[in-house]
Amino acid sequence: MSDAPNPSSPHRRHWLRWGVILAALIAVVWFGRGWFMSAPSPARVTPPAPVRTVEVRAAAVPVARTGIGSVLPVMSVTVRPRVDGQLERVEFREGQDVKAGQVLARIDPRSFQAQLGQSLAQKARDEAALANARADLARYEELIKEDATTRQTLDTQRALVSQLQAAVQNDEAQIELARVNLSYTTIAAPIGGRVGARLVDPGNIVHAADPGGLLVINQIDPIAVQFTLPEADFQAVNAALNAGGPLHVQAIDRATREVLAEGRLALLDNQIDASTGTILLKAHFPNAGHKLWPGQSVYARLVLGQREQALTVPAPVVQRGPDRLFAYVVERENGEDKARVQTIEVAEFEGGQAVVTSGLTAGQRVVADGHYRLTPGARVVEMPEAGGKQPSPPAPLPQAGEGSKNGAGKP
Repeated sequence: MSDAPNPSSPHRRHWLRWGVILAALIAVVWFGRGWFMSAPSPARVTPPAPVRTVEVRAAAVPVARTGIGSVLPVMSVTVRPRVDGQLERVEFREGQDVKAGQVLARIDPRSFQAQLGQSLAQKARDEAALANARADLARYEELIKEDATTRQTLDTQRALVSQLQAAVQNDEAQIELARVNLSYTTIAAPIGGRVGARLVDPGNIVHAADPGGLLVINQIDPIAVQFTLPEADFQAVNAALNAGGPLHVQAIDRATREVLAEGRLALLDNQIDASTGTILLKAHFPNAGHKLWPGQSVYARLVLGQREQALTVPAPVVQRGPDRLFAYVVERENGEDKARVQTIEVAEFEGGQAVVTSGLTAGQRVVADGHYRLTPGARVVEMPEAGGKQPSPPAPLPQAGEGSKNGAGKP
């Protein structure tokens, strides 16, 4: 009787059946994984980019040129003594506003009073001698008629009278000089303005030749701003001047962009600086509030005229590409807002606004904020402002004469 296993036994058939099932499961898992990995995934939908838009506006805007300037006093005087002597006292406070003719200081006048007294005494002596000489001349003129004196004696007496008359005239001049020198011991303000620091204290001996002087007076109301513009702007400025009427100028704070004062152009220099390629200009401003101060650096905005129906957008709307300026224009397409790139040309930037000469039309919506998320043709959605407010339209450019009320943006 043989011990070899029977292939058709129930035990062996059981294991074969489970082997087939396991192989089928492995095949299903393998092919199912391949099909799942190769099946297309659903497309990812890009959400619209939040932006803030504004409308292109048509408005009258000023034609202006802006340069960097320095504030200067209209007049500046260093007050110096005109005679030598001891500074007796000062009659001003440092930083005080003074008027023309106001007494500022006094020099010890005693030596000058003595000189005046000497001149007066000399004149009195010469006048007495002149009176005596005239009396003698009158007697000689009577005697010559009777041949009681010589012609030479008469002529000599006449010469003496003329000499004494000249001496009296010289005495009068010396008296006037002494009075002038005496008046110089009282030092008065030659102009009205603001006094600076006191440079010499009372008790010091001062001289007319001292280089430093006693004090400096700056006239600060009105006040001046001296600024420069590029040579290329000269023709436009000159044409505006020739058109007649003074040109309006705004002095603008460089940090806050606040209009500090408004005045008139007073000077267009008579030559262009060839070394810098600029032209020098100066404007005068009323300065009752003392917002302008000598030495201060400001923007000077010269208004040359007005451009009617100019297209304006906020400056952030304008984007700079490699070789062009452009803006994102928002248009409605298939019920969605999409951003389109539009090439534009800009004439100038003034008051935080850009004056566009081509590429846009009035009423178009353009992107003012949110550019960093945009691509051409991207969907956009309006970004609400803080508090849920909708964006407000751009502020108009400041007009001539309105800067002090509305302020000004970046020049």
